[in-house]
Amino acid sequence: MRLTVEHKTHYRYEYPAYHAVQSLKLTPAEFEGQKILRWSITAEGCNIGAEFTDGNGDIISTLTSNGPVEAIEIVVTGEVETTDTAGVLRGHKERAFPAVFLRTTPMTKSSAAIRKLADKVAKKTKDGTVLELAHGLTAAVADAIEYAPGTTHVHTTAADAIADGKGVCQDHAHVLISAARHLGIPARYVSGYLFADHEGKPHEASHAWAELHLPEFGWVGFDPANKCCPTDSYIRLGSGLDGQVATPIRGVHTGGGNEDLDVTVVIAQSQQ
Repeated sequence: MRLTVEHKTHYRYEYPAYHAVQSLKLTPAEFEGQKILRWSITAEGCNIGAEFTDGNGDIISTLTSNGPVEAIEIVVTGEVETTDTAGVLRGHKERAFPAVFLRTTPMTKSSAAIRKLADKVAKKTKDGTVLELAHGLTAAVADAIEYAPGTTHVHTTAADAIADGKGVCQDHAHVLISAARHLGIPARYVSGYLFADHEGKPHEASHAWAELHLPEFGWVGFDPANKCCPTDSYIRLGSGLDGQVATPIRGVHTGGGNEDLDVTVVIAQSQQ
């Protein structure tokens, strides 16, 4: 499938900022299921430095802006050819050992409820494969957390989300990661784009899911929000221990006071 991306992130400062620096994880890497046909990142009045690849195999670039600046708009446009690999990440070049992703973080720290969910699934699938366990965890997380936009925020932890029983894709991913690590399965957060959900409805925001490292397959994606593994409707941007590490844009600014943020994402299928 050929997918086009238009992703705009607009920062507006309370008063002019003197200086801004941002780390951009906004360029997809290539692997067996993902080929980049064209891609660009622009931000008028800003300097975007050369790209490098981190230990996770993700492509990073740096934006700098010397103010005073009242607003910054980062525009990403591109086209990607995707292939359905049933969620298996093949040919992705990375140096980090899977065991790194057994580390917990404040966002993914388990709670009694998460451990109970994980242990219940493990007991139910004790005679099955690790793949069956992973699918069982994904289904259990989907059932435990109702998809309810606006009920959580970027600082909501996995423990908070399962306690509230509501959340969005970020929360589903964090809880799945936490449950998997509790059972000794390396797990990481993935950010990206989704063309359409499992019901065929267009997705109008960035998306997130989890990858679990399974002995038979290596890294495999699981999307609890849609109760599936990533297909050719997904574009993978980057990964990390949790959503704060894997977020597409991280940065700081000097001066400027508070900032407002508007994000628009349009994913469409292009003609062959």
